[in-house]
Amino acid sequence: MSIRGLKKKQPKTFKVKIITVDAEMEFSCEMKWKGKDLFDLVCRALGLRETWFFGLQYTMKGMCTWLKMDKKVLDQEIPKEDPISFHFLAKFYPEKVEEELLQEITQHLFFLQVKKQILDEEIYCSPEATVLLASYAVQAKYGDYDPNFHEPGFLAHDELLPKRVLRQYQLTAEMWEEKITAWYAEHRGIARDEAEMNYLKIAQDLEMYGVNYFPIAQNKNHTDLLLGVDAKGIHIYSINNRFSPNKSFEWSSIRNISCSEKELTIKPLDKKAEVFKFFSSQLKVNKLIFQLCIGNHDLFMRRRKVDSIEIQQMKAQAREEKARKKMENQRLAREKQLREEAERAKEELERRLFQLEDEARQANEALLRSQEAAELLAEKAQIAEEEAKLLAQNAAEAEQERQRLEITALKSKEEKRLMEQKMREAELIAVKLVKESDRRAKEAEHLKQDLHEAREAERKAKQKLLDITRLNYPHMAKYPQYSPGDSRDANFDKGSIKLDLKDIDLKRLSFEIERERLDYLEKSRKFEDRLKELKSEIHALKLEEKQAGLY
Repeated sequence: MSIRGLKKKQPKTFKVKIITVDAEMEFSCEMKWKGKDLFDLVCRALGLRETWFFGLQYTMKGMCTWLKMDKKVLDQEIPKEDPISFHFLAKFYPEKVEEELLQEITQHLFFLQVKKQILDEEIYCSPEATVLLASYAVQAKYGDYDPNFHEPGFLAHDELLPKRVLRQYQLTAEMWEEKITAWYAEHRGIARDEAEMNYLKIAQDLEMYGVNYFPIAQNKNHTDLLLGVDAKGIHIYSINNRFSPNKSFEWSSIRNISCSEKELTIKPLDKKAEVFKFFSSQLKVNKLIFQLCIGNHDLFMRRRKVDSIEIQQMKAQAREEKARKKMENQRLAREKQLREEAERAKEELERRLFQLEDEARQANEALLRSQEAAELLAEKAQIAEEEAKLLAQNAAEAEQERQRLEITALKSKEEKRLMEQKMREAELIAVKLVKESDRRAKEAEHLKQDLHEAREAERKAKQKLLDITRLNYPHMAKYPQYSPGDSRDANFDKGSIKLDLKDIDLKRLSFEIERERLDYLEKSRKFEDRLKELKSEIHALKLEEKQAGLY
């Protein structure tokens, strides 16, 4: 067969893009494929077996519509684009997530979709519950909290809280992170699938969880109500309250639901009960509500029947998988615990080694310091010994000096006493000399006076003698050779002798007076010299006493 023939036999295809909550995929589809063929292809690519919860959604003219499984893809009112985009989302929600969600991939897809709905505020959640849910989301993403690894700011790029909650409380990103981390730290040891399941178990109790809302009216002109469809039944809400329904119809109490154009009729199982009719704005909305009612009712009835063999096998596999994962998690937890203990032991050993090294270093430094101190002490001891010797020598010298000073002091005292005695003696001598000097001065004055009187007497005697001579011997001058030989001559001679003797006594007396005066002057000079020597000695003694007082 030729290559051209092979090309002709190849079927025509078109491209589609499947968008899940966390990924995108592209497929080539045959022109004849129905919606179920594309849906099965996507489920096989995801490894999903619980297909009854999901569907392919697309947006046409601003309205979200689900791809019909029994019609060709291209025959439906889908966007004319290349590739054609479909969102793979959960169409129906379980009543109890822990019992109905068997596969981990199913659980993970539900977790991502419900988390997105809470963050987009399609499902209302209180601020306290959003923080707790955020902590489980962080546990599912990052695993166990490790303060050494998860430092402040590690959640800065994660969207964990609705904007409504962030606006409601004036808290910084660091404060919100601190609150989330406080819960996150308590989830230690929880695996990813378990954290996601805990998230879903909290979320399924929220009032708006799993509810699809549609505007309706009890008459054709006014739209004043909301109709909600979920896994438990149909609920009627006021337009401003999506939390508490005004009226509810559980699937077990509904006998029939019919749809005709824009009118939808709900007939209760109790035939006596009132039939509820309402109107929607478009026929497509009515059909969408009808499809959701049929799908949720089928799942409701299916849950209350005996599980099929496929479901039983899936549950058994899920139990085995959970048991295996539990054992694996326990083994991993033990290994992690052992590894952490080993790391702690290693850290402890390293810390102990570092401590020992530090202690050894400190001991070595202490030893070096001790050696230096010992050397310094030895040097100081040697210096102290030398100083001790020097001090001993100085002490001996001081003792000798003290003894010498004592002796000197004794000598000084004795000398002082002697000097005082000498001073007293000198004072006495000085007084005596003064008295003697006065006495001698008086005697000299008397002698001078006597001498003056004697000389005056002598002069007078000589004058008298001359006068007598002239009277008795007037011619004696003319005859000097004549010498009378009478008694007068003898008397004259005697008077001359007396005069000569008197002259001699006067001369002797003058000589003695002069000699005594010279002796007095010599003694006075010697006495003054002695006084000066005494003053010098007294001054030296005073200096020695001062020096002795300093010592």
